[in-house]
Amino acid sequence: VPSAPDPNLLVGNAESDDAAVYRLPGGQTIVQTIDFFTPVVDDPRLFGRIAATNALSDVYAMRGRPVLALAVVAFPMKVLPGAVLEEILRGGAEKVAEAGAVIGGGHSIDHDIPLYGLSVTGVVDEAKITRNAGAKPGDALVLTKPLGIGITIRAGRADSAAGADAEGSAQKRRLSDAALEEAVTVMC
Repeated sequence: VPSAPDPNLLVGNAESDDAAVYRLPGGQTIVQTIDFFTPVVDDPRLFGRIAATNALSDVYAMRGRPVLALAVVAFPMKVLPGAVLEEILRGGAEKVAEAGAVIGGGHSIDHDIPLYGLSVTGVVDEAKITRNAGAKPGDALVLTKPLGIGITIRAGRADSAAGADAEGSAQKRRLSDAALEEAVTVMC
């Protein structure tokens, strides 16, 4: 996406980073991101927690501190009960509060599939911004969760979608309950 050059945009789209960083008048620096996706687990509240954690992590990746979030929701109101949406929002709000930030509102639309996430604004010390670019041999690589979580969750989603066969027999599962529980714990 082309953007007008601005010397205050310290990290933008050109860097393919986790979030954008902008210097405000007076030297304050903000970090901003948006992230949302479809459910990765069957439990709505847990899905809200996972999606919120994922969005908040983009601010943390830049060494920022989240302060404000806006919810982004697409939800099939004619298909799923409103209580499901309420639980998704409750789970997200719990993680935002845990991060010491607040949800200031958001935007929702009626849609054929559920989507949930956050736009998160945080603050970051300009001298401490962490970027994707500039890594060199010998730098430390910090993994905040084990590699393969995405694959693990996909296996769990496949198990959920498979359900039972035409005779009502349970399909062979790809993922143990313990493995799925561990992946969910890491994602929260």
